[in-house]
Amino acid sequence: MTEIRAVPFYCPYCGEEDLRPSEEPSGGWRCADCQRVFIVRLVALVTPTPGIAR
Repeated sequence: MTEIRAVPFYCPYCGEEDLRPSEEPSGGWRCADCQRVFIVRLVALVTPTPGIAR
């Protein structure tokens, strides 16, 4: 089975766009500028509650 990754457009820490996949941790991304490694993960999908305005 093919692994599907969420692809970030920029580093959430410094805003740099030069990101590379990281082997550890699995599914991680490494920022070339600040050298941080982070993971993008979907936590949940929330359905709208009828009658509640945003």
